Amino acid sequence: MQVPAAAVAVTLAVALLGGCAAPSVESPATSSGMSASGTTSVPTPSPTPTPPPAAGSAAALLATLPIKGRAPKTGYDRAAFGPAWTDNSSAPGGHNGCDTRNDILRRDLVDVTLKPGTHGCLVLTGTLPDPYLGTTIPFVRGVGTSTAVQIDHVVALGDAWQTGAQQWDAGKRVAFANDPRNLLAVDQHSNAQKRDADAASWLPHDKAYRCAYVARQVAVKAEYGLWVTRAEHDAIAGILAGCPGQ
Repeated sequence: MQVPAAAVAVTLAVALLGGCAAPSVESPATSSGMSASGTTSVPTPSPTPTPPPAAGSAAALLATLPIKGRAPKTGYDRAAFGPAWTDNSSAPGGHNGCDTRNDILRRDLVDVTLKPGTHGCLVLTGTLPDPYLGTTIPFVRGVGTSTAVQIDHVVALGDAWQTGAQQWDAGKRVAFANDPRNLLAVDQHSNAQKRDADAASWLPHDKAYRCAYVARQVAVKAEYGLWVTRAEHDAIAGILAGCPGQ
């Protein structure tokens, strides 16, 4: 039976006056997580946060070092850090009756022989497991042979001068230059190539040693209150990022 149009109009008017609203009908696309355009709505994942360096790690210590520009090298001279390899310093091992060079040779060389009558100080021969090249180098004391093995300042004296050491008193500079924590026996070529470079400009040839090398630089700079340049900081951080447990 056909309902007259007038009756339909009356029914709708009554419904509206009574406060009844027509029920909303959810489209199949909306109810299934589909957008009106027909594409699936996927939540955007939050970026994975970079974990902070582990407490006590070299990376954590690096984060405590001030970052500044390099100071002028004006006034720098090796003599500003005292006589080379003096035993007269407040550094660990100072005043032990033996010069610093021989202290480091005894520590870093293997199969060492010592000169009699020197109270166990003077190294005559030995073999260096060279950390910078990853090879072994024979050491024989003598003119033209002793220089095959040299002592490197891990944080170079020139670098230290430009990152805070020029403000120190003489005693602290002498201690820094003779501190075993900042010294390594290495091959002649690497020592000459490095000179006063920081980690942004020079790294050991042996990549397996680079983690330990930059970690040692960070420890020394933190111990002595030296700063790092931005390039140096970023170079060290980049290496330490690949050094689990360093």
